[in-house]
Amino acid sequence: MRRLVIISLMLFGVFSYAQTTVQGSVVDEDNNPIPGANVVLVGKAEGTTTDFDGNFTFNTSEQPPFQLRFTSIGFSDFITDVTSNNQTLNITLSEASTILDEIVISASRTPERIFESPVSVERFGLNDIKKTTAESFYGGLQNLKGVDINTNSLTFQSINTRGFATFANNRFLQLVDGMDNSAPGLNFVLGNLVGMSELDVQSVEILPGASSALYGAGAFNGILFMNSKNPFDFQGISAYGKTGITSQEAAGDNNYYDFGIRAAHAFSDKLAVKANLSFLKGEDWHATSLVDVNNPGADRTDPGYDGLNVYGDEVADVIDFDSFAGLPTGTIGSALVSRTGYEERDLANYNAESVKTDFAVHYRPFGNDLEFIYNGRIGRGTTIYQGANRYSVDGFTMQQHKLEIKNDNFFIRGYIVSENSGDAYDTRFAAINVNRQWKRDLPNPNDPNERSWFGDYIGTYIPTYLGGIQQAGLSPEQASAAAHAAAREFADEGRLIPGTPQFESAFNTVISDGDLTTGAKFIDNTKFRHVNGNYNIAHLIDDWADIQIGGSFREYELNSQGTIFTDIDGPITYNEYGAYAQLQKKLLDDRLKFTGSVRYDKNEFFDGFLSPRVALGYTAGARRNHNFRISAQQGFRNPTTQDLFIGLNAGRAILVGSAPANLDRDVRTFNDVSLNGQQVIGQSSVQIVGRAAYENAFSLSSVQSGAPEAVNTPIIKPEEITTFEAGYRGQIGKFTIDLSGYFNRYKDFIANTTVVVPYYGTAGDNALSLLALQNGDFQPYQTYTNAEVDIDSWGGTVGVDTKVFGDFDLGVNYTYAEFDFDQARFPDFRPSFNTPKHRVKASFGNTELFKNFGFNVNYRWSDAFFWQATFADGDVPAYTVVDAQINYSVPSIKSIFKAGGSNLLNEEYFTAFGSGNIGAIYYISWTINP
Repeated sequence: MRRLVIISLMLFGVFSYAQTTVQGSVVDEDNNPIPGANVVLVGKAEGTTTDFDGNFTFNTSEQPPFQLRFTSIGFSDFITDVTSNNQTLNITLSEASTILDEIVISASRTPERIFESPVSVERFGLNDIKKTTAESFYGGLQNLKGVDINTNSLTFQSINTRGFATFANNRFLQLVDGMDNSAPGLNFVLGNLVGMSELDVQSVEILPGASSALYGAGAFNGILFMNSKNPFDFQGISAYGKTGITSQEAAGDNNYYDFGIRAAHAFSDKLAVKANLSFLKGEDWHATSLVDVNNPGADRTDPGYDGLNVYGDEVADVIDFDSFAGLPTGTIGSALVSRTGYEERDLANYNAESVKTDFAVHYRPFGNDLEFIYNGRIGRGTTIYQGANRYSVDGFTMQQHKLEIKNDNFFIRGYIVSENSGDAYDTRFAAINVNRQWKRDLPNPNDPNERSWFGDYIGTYIPTYLGGIQQAGLSPEQASAAAHAAAREFADEGRLIPGTPQFESAFNTVISDGDLTTGAKFIDNTKFRHVNGNYNIAHLIDDWADIQIGGSFREYELNSQGTIFTDIDGPITYNEYGAYAQLQKKLLDDRLKFTGSVRYDKNEFFDGFLSPRVALGYTAGARRNHNFRISAQQGFRNPTTQDLFIGLNAGRAILVGSAPANLDRDVRTFNDVSLNGQQVIGQSSVQIVGRAAYENAFSLSSVQSGAPEAVNTPIIKPEEITTFEAGYRGQIGKFTIDLSGYFNRYKDFIANTTVVVPYYGTAGDNALSLLALQNGDFQPYQTYTNAEVDIDSWGGTVGVDTKVFGDFDLGVNYTYAEFDFDQARFPDFRPSFNTPKHRVKASFGNTELFKNFGFNVNYRWSDAFFWQATFADGDVPAYTVVDAQINYSVPSIKSIFKAGGSNLLNEEYFTAFGSGNIGAIYYISWTINP
């Protein structure tokens, strides 16, 4: 018995000696407790968390000395030594001090530091909004590394990453509080025209590159997340006012206004509401280029002139004057002749405007994290959109209504997005049909005495030319120039002059007409319904790993009354759905982070697709200040609503979508077959079905080369991408470094080709179809298909941020982007990469130069690049832009005053061929309770 007691005492002594207890508290820099902070034994999988009051007790068998690491979201890590048993520690965590410490949710659908994100991610938070030099927070995003903004209008800026973009950027997804902000019928985001008020933005996150594994088909080139302020956390009334001028050589100096107000109140710990209203108004950037898109060296005296920002002159044909004169071929010759057009400034509405409203109710039935949300958003705007043509979008309205239930572990939301095109119209067809209001293009077969423009032109040109040769002794060149001038002057008799009542009357009639053969209005009331959800089951498995599952369903309802889609007989509906799972696990003392995810998506027109993603991240260094990451993933992009069901005459070509059901829905009648009067099919009109563009056509390139080649164009299918990325993030002394590189391979790249459909004959018959081409009896069509070759793109970014001269912030970043494919194998492919190879951005500022006063300067340089899009192709020259602002805070009235300039030096530039030159915006602002 005595031996047993002795042994027990010895074991008790050993046991007592083996237990080490550490207790203490964790607070922030204001001495407020930090609940839920992690306390982890360095090198071991042991730890605890702080309670509501920030206190903790940690027991371990480890003997001192050892180290404990303290971490909490939004704060920098802290490591301290434990040297004895029963030691008490009072730890103060500092707020995240570098961009790498900021918290993001988008990369993994769960909160994590940018430092540990498995993929590239950019964040723009409240402090960045305060510092931004641009006239709006949305414009300030263009200073982030790897981010491009193409400015289409004062109120419409299109964001893109990693190339392949137009203003109709359906490769880039934008989510506003989880809702897809794409216009349903247009398939792309109109910038922040109908988005979020600056006062309500809590943070913006951008994921460059494919993210289909978590976010589905739309997340192909990247995603932008705009997250608003919760009324429980951000209460009170806030307001801002901005005023200034826009300055452009073509438009002069014009007033600019931007106002907003936000009100939020929590009635209790269960109910809170908020409302926002913002209004912006200014003069849009005028597009005034007169360059001839077909012959850049020509001027407006050229008979076939087709100006870039001149419309109506697309109505043109090659006229064989000898045929009409009954003379031998070569006597007078032939020429391309176009109708006289109108400049865009005479047709477009340049009164840019944006009105955004939203209202939200947040309800927490138990006063905890379970929350019910209703959010309604309505935006209305006037802007210019450059797509196949330049569209004056006047009174465009989009609505979003969402119901959501969520807590820290799950969410499920359902929402509807609908659009109304308002009084939007096509400026090109406005010009074409205003011309036709006062004089038809071609002779009227039912009334030979009715004058026509081309009839007048031909009837004047022939005798004038012959008289110049025979009577005035002019050379053929001189006679031709004089005859063309006289013919145009006579044919233009009665032309409506902009600014006159007659022009305004005809113009208003045309833009109110939705039939593009006589009008220019486009009608769009398309909508989609979307449901998605996500559940994190980590809490059910004792946080062994972070495991998420989720899914989504979407139904489209296309309704353009036949003005955009082939829905003349009623709305078109179709749907798609998807489901995903993701696992994240930390290993090796939390230094190694594994992320694996996979998603399955199915569109009713196509086979299902799997999108896997695998990523590894490793944190190195004694201070854990170096992170290396690699990732690989596959993604896909479904054809858009327009890829499938468009049926639009864009002037230069007819756009016809390639959904199997659409090929026979697009039916068009073409009158006045054969301008030269050769009725080879015995009738003056023909009917063409859209299927002919895919099954009975010549390639445009072969027709242009003089050796027509028949082509069969495959109908469209989803586009696939395989992407690899590697990167490094680290803190080296005073320098924060973030660099990444990527390689993308695209398969079945969604592409447009232009083909030529003969009015008669079968393409390739070497007979009647060739005669149709010879007679000018054909119609160009734009098809929607997939590239026959793989396309590769690659690039990288590097960003360095530091403090200089004490507490001045300095940041520099560089972006490189390039692509390649075998053009010889697919000569008609138009990649529309539309991205400069080199970009450099820099910022310099100080948030507290002296008490309450700060400033910031941004510099951007973009390399020259080639812009390729449906509207027009051309070079975009290199440009340099400097933005700057100064700000002064007055805490006593909770206000910030700011004065700044976007494109401060007013060196005009453009980001897309055919858009207006971007001038300067000079502004002052007053923000209350930001």
